[in-house]
Amino acid sequence: MPMEPIFDTHAHYTSRQFEGDRLSLLEQLPSQGVVGVVDCGTDYDSTVQSLALAEKFPWLYTAAGIHPQSLIEDDASTNARFHGDWQEELKALFPLYDHPKVVAVGEAGLDYHWPVPKDAQLAMFEQHIKMALELQLPLIVHDREAHADTYALLAKYRPKGVVHCYSGSAEDALTLVKQGMYIGFTGACTFKGAKRAAKAIAAIPLEHLLLETDCPYMAPEPLRGRRSDSSMIVHTAAKIAEIKEISTQEVLQATAENARRLFQIQK
Repeated sequence: MPMEPIFDTHAHYTSRQFEGDRLSLLEQLPSQGVVGVVDCGTDYDSTVQSLALAEKFPWLYTAAGIHPQSLIEDDASTNARFHGDWQEELKALFPLYDHPKVVAVGEAGLDYHWPVPKDAQLAMFEQHIKMALELQLPLIVHDREAHADTYALLAKYRPKGVVHCYSGSAEDALTLVKQGMYIGFTGACTFKGAKRAAKAIAAIPLEHLLLETDCPYMAPEPLRGRRSDSSMIVHTAAKIAEIKEISTQEVLQATAENARRLFQIQK
């Protein structure tokens, strides 16, 4: 029997990797212990697609935003529809925040791994932060190889939200928690050599941890290399339980409660 309750706070079910079986896979998730999913938009089009899924599945919610990588992807609506004008795209997204199934701003943030212009990224991330504060919604933060600039903006504005797929130090995680942020971990924390993640998990209070897949990416051990989905979170929870010396059930229960608290979702 699957463990319950699984709440996946970061998924991408609009990804092309789910094109063949998206609806049948989503229909099966509740029978595998999944009680909630926050599906994250990466541009206008994926946000609208995600919202259509959220209207179909009561336990699925949407985060609306523009991912920094969308600035350089030709097929992202940022370029294909808005011709690189991310400010116009954000204006188009703005009315969607009134929808009851939109529970967060994001995925937004900084990505210094890919050759995305830094000035545009910083301006766009700052705008997402301001929107989250104005709308009183949590922010889902993408931070890849950009810790210093990401943390500086979060310290300046102090939004509520989650630093997704956390890859920083234990010390920085505790600073973020003091600011009121939650810290999200994907299947990557189960990989061999994920010592930095283990130290951060040990340091962060359980009430500030969230579980994520970032599906279809980062399937946990022992499923690494496969297309990920929300049912696989049980392996991530087991790893966190091992580090914290508690039961997997306690991790699943606490992180589901944390997700509902952050995203203001009733049971």
